[in-house]
Amino acid sequence: MSPVLSLLDLATVGRSQEMGEALAGSVELAQAAERNGFERVWYAEHHNNPAIASTATSVLIAHVAAHTEKIRLGSGGVMLPNHAPLLIAEQFGMLEALHPGRIDLGLGRAPGTDPTTMRALRRDARSADSFPDDVAELQAYLAGESLLPGVNAYPGKGTRVPLYILGSSLFGAKLAAAMGLPYSFASHFAPTHLDAAIEAYRSEFRPSAQLSEPYVIAGVGAIATDTGDQAAEQLQAAQRRRVQLLLPPGRTLTDEEADAVLAAPQGRQVLDMMRYTAVGTGAEVGQYLRDFAARARADELIIALHADQVSDRVRATEIIAESI
Repeated sequence: MSPVLSLLDLATVGRSQEMGEALAGSVELAQAAERNGFERVWYAEHHNNPAIASTATSVLIAHVAAHTEKIRLGSGGVMLPNHAPLLIAEQFGMLEALHPGRIDLGLGRAPGTDPTTMRALRRDARSADSFPDDVAELQAYLAGESLLPGVNAYPGKGTRVPLYILGSSLFGAKLAAAMGLPYSFASHFAPTHLDAAIEAYRSEFRPSAQLSEPYVIAGVGAIATDTGDQAAEQLQAAQRRRVQLLLPPGRTLTDEEADAVLAAPQGRQVLDMMRYTAVGTGAEVGQYLRDFAARARADELIIALHADQVSDRVRATEIIAESI
């Protein structure tokens, strides 16, 4: 059986591109995903990165929802320790009120940025320690069962916006299992613990009011093109971009310098981050995605498209939809 297909969008800002163009591209990509039968599009919270425009996820979701009709939209994810649970309940409660039945709330505990920017967010290294309690507080607001007497989320109360736990380690897997929530593993950039995390989640899952059986979403990269040469070119560009994303803010490398990093022993770790990436034409990508879903025991794949140009990402959604 073919997996459910979804997209992860970072609102990637290409070279010589304005932020507004990147955000317009996110609308175009979501519309393409909707046309081609994808289940959902999620937007990831990152900060202080000029190549990523999906910083304020709730604002972007609202904008894209207003320009689409039925596709589910959500966060992949909101980095909850950066925010008060009440504020997130209000924001996503408002989204649900505006676009009923279309909103997801994926939650992570990483800062989504570098240590200096983390301090600018008024967050410290201990913020993640309260993540389980913060998730419970947020869930209670959305269920209309606030854990703080007299404090409610308006809008948000009683909306029961579905929660998803995101992670790249056993911590998130075990939390999602204990709370009876769907689990999304970030194997598209952190592949190391995929098998152990999925095993822990499925074996320890306890049913909840939201979910009766475990539900796994696995991240996977994809470069889907009409020709093999195009796939090779886009893969090289994606590998170079991965090097750039790991640099300190304000630092850039030429293509030649990025290639030198990739060729060095240290570059193996960068390349391994893209271990689970489907590359090729439709038949190749379709087979890879089916095989990956089976080995990851994933009910759904959330696909990060690595093409730099919006037109290439739109074409990739068409190729992937045709191949599955």
